[in-house]
Amino acid sequence: MAIAIICYSVMGLSKEKLKVNPLATTTNWRFSMPIYEFCAENVTYLEKAFEAGAQRVELCDNLAVGGTTPSYGVIKAAVELAKDYQAQVIVMIRPRGGDFVYSQQELAIMLEDIKCARDLGVDGFALGALTSEHQLDTEALKTLLDASRGLEVTMHMAFDQIPKADQASAIQWLKHHGVTRLLTRAGTPETDLESRLKRYSDLVELAEGQLEILAGGGISLDNRDQFLAIAGLEQVHGTRIVF
Repeated sequence: MAIAIICYSVMGLSKEKLKVNPLATTTNWRFSMPIYEFCAENVTYLEKAFEAGAQRVELCDNLAVGGTTPSYGVIKAAVELAKDYQAQVIVMIRPRGGDFVYSQQELAIMLEDIKCARDLGVDGFALGALTSEHQLDTEALKTLLDASRGLEVTMHMAFDQIPKADQASAIQWLKHHGVTRLLTRAGTPETDLESRLKRYSDLVELAEGQLEILAGGGISLDNRDQFLAIAGLEQVHGTRIVF
């Protein structure tokens, strides 16, 4: 097509050089199709994931402890690779494993990591902070959100440690403070599938279209369609989400 020829010419790229993710298209089309977010501990399987249809990656290190901030070099390599597939890179901002209650020193580390990752051209961050009472640490989050301004922000699974009775108010806070999406397993590792699916439906309703709900936790290529069948839930996350 003439339009495609013009685009390649203007960009200075050969058709062979630009690799195409089979599901990565325009922004509007993204929201009408399921989004598969690949959780990657490094870049080893990143290209395979993009080729299998992952449109976004949550990049982290140390998955054994739930994920921590990856290295500068890993972030740089992932961003460069993602460009070839028109995919997004969301970087985990978490200075250590364990709980999500952070000291001022740890917050300073997180802010520095956000700055470095922003300079490398990432699309956004996955982050979270709680108080010792398992509530949103709103002061810490305001600081992190301010540093993330202009990029996407995913509230990660720290949310799942908030008591269920308090999750609705937490979602309202996230919506009102510009958080892009919420990654949640809609329960605990012991929660049965039926209860999780019902809870996802409730969370979508609470989000009111102002906060994307990203389903994660034990979701794979084999069962992802069960979650995507929920009205309003259009995104799934995992290490086995596309292969």
